[in-house]
Amino acid sequence: MFEFGCSAISEVTKDNNHLFGRNLDFNRLSAGTGIIYVPANYKYYVIGSKYDNTLVEENSYLSKYAVLGIGTNVLAPTMALYDGQNEKGLAGAQLYYREYAHFTSAVKPGTYAVQPPYFLVHALSQCQNVAEVIDLVQNKITLIAKPLLGSIPTIHFIFTDKSGQSVVIELDADGLKIYPNQLGILTNSPSYSWQTTNLANYMNLTNHDFDNISFSDVTLKQSFSGNGLHGLPGDFSSPSRFCRLAFLKKYGVKGDNEALGVEYVFHYLANVTFPLGLVEVSEPGTPTEKDENIVPYDYTIYSVVYSLDKGNIYYKTYQNSLTKTIGFADFKQDLIVIPLEFEPKFKKISY
Repeated sequence: MFEFGCSAISEVTKDNNHLFGRNLDFNRLSAGTGIIYVPANYKYYVIGSKYDNTLVEENSYLSKYAVLGIGTNVLAPTMALYDGQNEKGLAGAQLYYREYAHFTSAVKPGTYAVQPPYFLVHALSQCQNVAEVIDLVQNKITLIAKPLLGSIPTIHFIFTDKSGQSVVIELDADGLKIYPNQLGILTNSPSYSWQTTNLANYMNLTNHDFDNISFSDVTLKQSFSGNGLHGLPGDFSSPSRFCRLAFLKKYGVKGDNEALGVEYVFHYLANVTFPLGLVEVSEPGTPTEKDENIVPYDYTIYSVVYSLDKGNIYYKTYQNSLTKTIGFADFKQDLIVIPLEFEPKFKKISY
């Protein structure tokens, strides 16, 4: 249910609007998936579910801050978010970390247990910024290896805030790894450390086109654009997507404002999108009884961009690329779940 492939990137516009975008790549979605608004002072749990009768009051919390994101309400009262932001301008996402994620079975002394799929909504509900997320995961909680709906999702996390700070959080076999203020991008396995080291293989690449070149008396004239990035990996694997996001963030033109910035981040995400049919699943995992619309391919089910300064969310689905938007200002103090739109829709023009 929570083991999505994916790509995530943070960005800032020329007028200092901070954005966070992600693709969710998978072969299915959980029932109850949609845009979710969780108000402040909402009661939720960090351990257990109603399905196995393991909800106890000592594992319940009240949200300090309102949260807006995409996730599922199938585990209500806890909203299990795939990605989201809070009213203070903190955003985050959980991404698949297959074969690498390792959660402990023992709670560290002086901390309380949190199941990994609940960490994102808990952090967004309780933390104002990246510094508080780091303090939470280092000193206050233990991400526990306790199954949810029969499995322990193998995931890692990225957070960013409207000050421009970011952090990647991974639980590996040798313990908790925190990578603050790095590239502001994340894909999937291997580890973030490996992914950044791998970028050294592409240090010769540039956005600058090479000009004509002469061999003895023969001059070859430039006949196409883009040769400065010849060799940038173009497949859909996690290391290749990480490389492309790194170069997109390095060379991509920043939007002048929020609207242009959102459009430009969607273009970044389009560069790492899974087209339906090109990634046939060899290991589909174990679907739960709450999963729906299962297909034999991983594909980009949706793309989303969060505006951290303005509190808006922009999203589009694979079948409906018309951008939809909503923000904190559109909600009152009630829990709301809005289904994602998957039916194709077009805007007719007139003259």
